[in-house]
Amino acid sequence: MTGELLDRALIEEATKKSGLIWVEGPDVPARPLWHVWHEGAAYVVGDGPGEQPLTGLADGVRAEVTVRSKDKGGRLVTWTAAVRELASGSEEWTAAVDGLKGKRLNAPDGEAMPQRWARECRVLRLEPTGATAALPDGDLAAVPPPTPATTRTPAPAGPPRRPGRRKRRG
Repeated sequence: MTGELLDRALIEEATKKSGLIWVEGPDVPARPLWHVWHEGAAYVVGDGPGEQPLTGLADGVRAEVTVRSKDKGGRLVTWTAAVRELASGSEEWTAAVDGLKGKRLNAPDGEAMPQRWARECRVLRLEPTGATAALPDGDLAAVPPPTPATTRTPAPAGPPRRPGRRKRRG
């Protein structure tokens, strides 16, 4: 019981303080999503024009949420979430949108944003299901994908000297 309470507290505190969470859905690689923590869950909005994609996240799906430190960028905790889509205009939807609209940066429509979200977007609740996942051993950095882009010549050792300038002898 104590371990479960500590896990719950870690999930809540880390997720509240993080600006982004990395969410991995079934058959969808992890991607960063901005969110707001409200009443024991993370809420995200997206899938509308100009909003973040929520591909692969649907009602009833399980997702892996990774929270990174805002300061250092290191992984703090990974937890499993039950995904639930909120009905547009419901009391829970309104409470979530009130928190989300304060976190949305550079919104094109300002105060009309909640109405646009109601028409064109989905609001999802990511609720922790229980214990946290163990931190992985070793480096999880992905190998960069192959690319045809290359550097033709090595970079110069330093900036070239400007012609016509001579050092003064003192």
